[in-house]
Amino acid sequence: MSILSIATSGLSAASLRANVAASNIANVRTTGPLPASDGSSTSTSAGSSNTNSIDPAAYVPLRVDQLDQSSGSTQGGTSATVSTVSPSYTAQYDPSASFANQDGMVATPNVDLADQFVQLATAKYSYIANAKVIQAYSETEKTLLDITT
Repeated sequence: MSILSIATSGLSAASLRANVAASNIANVRTTGPLPASDGSSTSTSAGSSNTNSIDPAAYVPLRVDQLDQSSGSTQGGTSATVSTVSPSYTAQYDPSASFANQDGMVATPNVDLADQFVQLATAKYSYIANAKVIQAYSETEKTLLDITT
């Protein structure tokens, strides 16, 4: 695998990490009804008379799993995949929500804001490092071409 493809795989992974962290941060307050044990919604608010309303689902937070590609036929680089955080929600007391259950509980995304800001910083510095590798490679290649002409 070439230096450029290794660095661009790092750029790609850093970009994905930043996008996922930004999505998690933006949706940290997107609550929904607590799911029942069978997977259905438990929105049975005492004051709710409209049983046909569609309640919004709580945001399902994501995470990036990054693996090196140092084994197998492709040597070097990294691959990143997105998966959901488990458990995806925690119960929070919010009796004012129209979809709160009889105890006033709603599902809130299981997002750790401190960790998301660490993920953003990690993505930033990874992106910078991989961009510097590409820049150094380009400058070295240019210098080599100047020497041979």
